[in-house]
Amino acid sequence: MFMRFINRAEEAIICILLITTTLLVFVDVVMRFGFNAGFMWSQELTLHMSAWMVLFGASYGLKVGSHIGMDAFVKIFPSVGRRILTGIAAIGAIIYCGLILYGSWIYLAKMKMIGIDLEDMPIPTWIAHSLLLFGYLFLMIRLLMILWSVITGKADGFKHADEAKESMALAEDIVKEGAKS
Repeated sequence: MFMRFINRAEEAIICILLITTTLLVFVDVVMRFGFNAGFMWSQELTLHMSAWMVLFGASYGLKVGSHIGMDAFVKIFPSVGRRILTGIAAIGAIIYCGLILYGSWIYLAKMKMIGIDLEDMPIPTWIAHSLLLFGYLFLMIRLLMILWSVITGKADGFKHADEAKESMALAEDIVKEGAKS
């Protein structure tokens, strides 16, 4: 139940950010080039929404396996070796996320204490930059899930995109289509 909520929240946030960013940029371009006017705050908001999309997208990429894998070395090991190496990698990434979360907490506390707003919008900096906590928290949850699946034997590596395999499949399809013609 909790993971279903996390999955839906993550997907909804990414969709909302993508749609909002696209619409905002479109409206701002029309305003600037069509009416010689625009919003002073749109560039800053777009920048922040893009940063949110990157962090949530990294977490979502772990879930769906869309990250490119650099696993030629890992693949030469038997399943147990791959599980050990994946576990080490996941633990290292979790520690890294933990350090970023800790540093983000300190940074956000200082920004709140200082009390400054963003340059072009009346939004406190600590609120706009709180994406660091949420983004890395989601990433850490995904890494913990991967680590758990490796520990329980449900996986022996990170799920990732295999561009070489996909390219070969596309090349074979092209050859088949050429043979039919």
